Amino acid sequence: MTLNFVTPLKAYYSEKTVASVKVPGMEGEYGLTAGHTPIISQMKPGVLSIVHESGSEPEKFFVSGGFALTHSTSQTDISAMEAVKLDMIDADAVKETYAKAKSSFDSSEAGSTPKAAAQIQMETAKAMAAAIGSSV
Repeated sequence: MTLNFVTPLKAYYSEKTVASVKVPGMEGEYGLTAGHTPIISQMKPGVLSIVHESGSEPEKFFVSGGFALTHSTSQTDISAMEAVKLDMIDADAVKETYAKAKSSFDSSEAGSTPKAAAQIQMETAKAMAAAIGSSV
């Protein structure tokens, strides 16, 4: 299958041939291989796994959300808001991000934009911590 994987700041892969991709879809995690039925899905914060060659270890990225579109031509386009390789994530920084977001959440007015933004940061930090086997 062919993979295109981009964020607003970086194109990770363009027309890259890979064996499979595992996507953190909003309705659940799902795998893609060549010949997969066309599908469009929104991604939730989680781990995007890319297997470059059958039998090899997957390359893993944390994505904060985005969209995945698989075409009938076995091409998959992944557009993520943010992406970082799992081995680049600092557990202490994730905990600090969560703590700051929780403080902001607790001190913000119910129904306000700052409260909603803090809630999103908290949920993303929790998902990121879970992706690296940590907790917040």
